[in-house]
Amino acid sequence: MADTNFDLIIIGSGPGGYVAAIRAAQLGMNVACVESTDLGGVCLNIGCIPTKAMLSSALLANEMKHAEEHGIFATDVTFDLAPAQERSRRVVKQMTNGIAHLFKKNKVTHIQGFGRLAGAGKVEVQASDGSSSTYAASHVIIATGSRPRDLPVLKIDEDRIWSSTGALMQTKAPDSLFIVGAGAIGMEFADVYESYGTKVTIVEALDRILPLEDAEVSKFMERTYKKRGMAIHTGARFQKAEVKKNGVKVTFTDSKGEAQTLDVDYVLSAVGRVPNSENLGLDKAGVKVDERGFIVVDDHLRTNVPGVYAIGDVAGHQLLAHKASHEGIVCVEHIAGQGHGTVDYGNVPNCTYCHPEVASVGLTEEQARAAGHDIDVGKFPWVGIGRAVAAGHTDGFIKVIRDRKYSEILGAHIVGPHATELIAEFVVGRHLESTVEELEKAMHPHPTLSEGVAEGALAALGRAIHV
Repeated sequence: MADTNFDLIIIGSGPGGYVAAIRAAQLGMNVACVESTDLGGVCLNIGCIPTKAMLSSALLANEMKHAEEHGIFATDVTFDLAPAQERSRRVVKQMTNGIAHLFKKNKVTHIQGFGRLAGAGKVEVQASDGSSSTYAASHVIIATGSRPRDLPVLKIDEDRIWSSTGALMQTKAPDSLFIVGAGAIGMEFADVYESYGTKVTIVEALDRILPLEDAEVSKFMERTYKKRGMAIHTGARFQKAEVKKNGVKVTFTDSKGEAQTLDVDYVLSAVGRVPNSENLGLDKAGVKVDERGFIVVDDHLRTNVPGVYAIGDVAGHQLLAHKASHEGIVCVEHIAGQGHGTVDYGNVPNCTYCHPEVASVGLTEEQARAAGHDIDVGKFPWVGIGRAVAAGHTDGFIKVIRDRKYSEILGAHIVGPHATELIAEFVVGRHLESTVEELEKAMHPHPTLSEGVAEGALAALGRAIHV
């Protein structure tokens, strides 16, 4: 008979759940992970990974538009979204197979079905055929993630009104796409579809795109996207979408309060996400959720019910895969009595994988001033870095904000080539409580983009070399 008693059962196999399962198994626990669909959750199957695969294809498409500068002369070049989309699904398959292999290697039991709490130390799993089984565990982690948020005036149908999932599954770039929301998801899909020839219009309710980023970064990205031919409306209010036989008629109010109407092929709703906390037995178990549906946890990811924990999107804070994975490790190490410390939610990097890339960690300039810090701000352009010039990717800058009293790195903001990789230097620096001087004194190889990190640090000290 299959084992029905475990030390730990995890409901959900996304980047929080599967990482927690593997780490718990490494620590000697008998672990089961319940998943109703494919291993890897939203991030691997219909989020982070396939999106980045399509963005890689989009970058190559854009590079081909300037191939003659590199001595590559191609005639009659055409761009087709279908092979890029198909490639993204192959990437997903490879990664899901990888998780299955890791589960087998670490002796994690994969239970197929929909899991919910069923009393103290019990989890009920409903299989696809409707049958149910009950499993017991000393500890249960809820890692059920989140889903795209519907607007009352914009109901997702994945036909004409897409969520990020619908946008990922298209094999043909439409003539026109209207995107509601200019956060990371909206900006990334704008990049993909514009690269394959779609006329893109973006509407954002707040006063700037990428509203979580530093204001200078937002302004730069707006100029960049407009140069590519995208229409951007900030401070705008979406009103309604009328689905017609061959498209959608959208109405919004612009920043001047004037009504605008546009006929487009498709609409992408990219207005945030909501937690998957329904139908999990939380009410019966007495697990607290907040007014938005997020499960309430403490610094060790414990809920108010002993033996029940929550990690990842369903537990709130930043809805990011790397945050979920980190929480998973912190949670199981505390369960095992190892003590990993706690999650530093002030040092979680934000990454947007459009082109140019955007990445940041810590405070924006506005936040630093509002918090009362006496600051210096350094900004270094990529045009001053030889490797960036050689690669032909000089758009953007590195911005470093330091506290004058201790020279602490309060925040770092990068827009440009490989920003999402380079931000890790600042994450490690802040974690180690490094000063800006220490970041600059660490020798950076030449010629590399990483030299921009050192130059950004020098710029915050008022003594950049190459500008």
